[in-house]
Amino acid sequence: MKATAISLLPIAWLSTALALPSQDLIKRSTVKGFDISDYQPNVDFTSAYAAGLRFVLIKATESTDYISPSFSNQYTGATNAGFIRGGYHFARPGSSSGSAQADYFLKNGGGWSNDSRTLPGMLDLEVSDCDGLSTSDMVDWIRSFVDTYHSSTGRYPILYFSPSWWTECTGDSEVFSEECPLDVASWNSEVGSIPGGWSTQTIWQYADSNTYGGDSDEFNGDEASLTKLASG
Repeated sequence: MKATAISLLPIAWLSTALALPSQDLIKRSTVKGFDISDYQPNVDFTSAYAAGLRFVLIKATESTDYISPSFSNQYTGATNAGFIRGGYHFARPGSSSGSAQADYFLKNGGGWSNDSRTLPGMLDLEVSDCDGLSTSDMVDWIRSFVDTYHSSTGRYPILYFSPSWWTECTGDSEVFSEECPLDVASWNSEVGSIPGGWSTQTIWQYADSNTYGGDSDEFNGDEASLTKLASG
C-alpha cells in the first residue's frame, strides 16, 4: 500500500484432512490479486485478468483531505475487465478521528454494494511511528473507524497491516479478530505468525511488486469464497 507523496515501509492456508490422521495436509485453493494506488495510474486490467488475477484493491482516500485522482478510472477499468474490486483508505490516525476518516472514505469510493463484485472497504494501517498515538488510543481510533463503516454498510472493513506494525501500534490487540477480515503484509515465502488473535488471514500481501503494478496479493480460498466475501 502507498501513502501520498511519502514512502512508508510497512495463508496459503493448510487444513487437516478430516478422515484419517495419516493423511497429508492439503493446501487450500487460493486466488491471486493485487493492490494499486495513484502510483499506478495506467493499469492494463484486461491483461491482468487474462493472466489469472481476479481481485484488486484500489486506493481511494487518505485522511480527510485526499482523494486519489486515479481511483475512478482504475475502478471503472477493473470493473469492465471483470474483477472483483474494492477501495481502500490510508489511515492517518493523528490527523482526525476514525469516524471522520471512515465517513470521508464512504463518501469518496469506499462504500459497499451487495452485487457480488464489491469487496468491503479496506483500512490501510501502516503509518510510521503509529502517528504519535499510544496503543490504547490507536485501538480506540480503529474501533471508531470500524464501527462507523459497519453502521453505514452492514459490513466490517478489511484491516491491512504488517505483524510488526500491529504489535507496535496496538499492543497486539485481539478485539477486531472476530469481526474484520485480515489482509496481512508479509513479503516472504510464507505468511508466518499472525498477530491480533486472527486464526488465519483472508488476504496475504506477499510481495511489494506485481507485473501489472502495485503489490501482489493472495486470497485465502477459492473464487466462490472470494465472491462470498464480496456478497456479504
